[in-house]
Amino acid sequence: MSNDQALAIIEASKEAVNTSGAQFYFDPATLATGKELGLDGFRWYVLGRGGVLGDVESPVVQSAFGYFSSGLINKIWGSAREVMAPRDAGTRYMECCADFGRAHLGDVEGLDAYNAAAEQVIAAADPAGLSLFAGIAAETKVEDATGRAMQNTAVLRELRGSAHLMAVLASGLSAAQAHAIKRPDDVQTFGHESVDVPADGEAMHDAAEALTSQMLVPAYAGLDEAAGTSIVDTSAAILASVTA
Repeated sequence: MSNDQALAIIEASKEAVNTSGAQFYFDPATLATGKELGLDGFRWYVLGRGGVLGDVESPVVQSAFGYFSSGLINKIWGSAREVMAPRDAGTRYMECCADFGRAHLGDVEGLDAYNAAAEQVIAAADPAGLSLFAGIAAETKVEDATGRAMQNTAVLRELRGSAHLMAVLASGLSAAQAHAIKRPDDVQTFGHESVDVPADGEAMHDAAEALTSQMLVPAYAGLDEAAGTSIVDTSAAILASVTA
């Protein structure tokens, strides 16, 4: 498809992918698994999501997550990896992702086509600079369509999220400023006392969103029309199912 068509697919599916791909993070079943492993919800989230990076120091995780303060990530990551090896946590977290898909996507049609299209995008994406995407994309996926669809959605979410961090910085904002603009009520939750936002911060953030989508065009441009339609329609169906 043309670059304009690819961009239209990206824009039409971005909210569904972003929202759906995070739904398993604090799902009761995911939290229960973390509790069984000796990790509270937030530590399980940080260690599980960041565990695909390996047994690294906290600044590496903070750089990949972007929006959290270094002090908060240092505290949570440091204490969590004393409980469980990060790589093991990353793999187990992806299993929770698959379990969430199995529990919620059984009635969604077209998952095989969606998986094929999503995996085409993932394979075509240049991982340069996209560490969290590269890490989760390297995880082995399950074979069943429902679990695999949820895993693929999570990977697509990290693809845009990792690219967005680069776009934010290129647009002149810090990651903390971008977070404060998008989620002003969550600044302290992410470990920041306060964040000064430029007067034209909203416009700068809009520019970062547009640049993010442009950065993803090469990964989506190889899709044919049917695959592009599958990404849009099935991601919307997934969103409706996981948020019902």
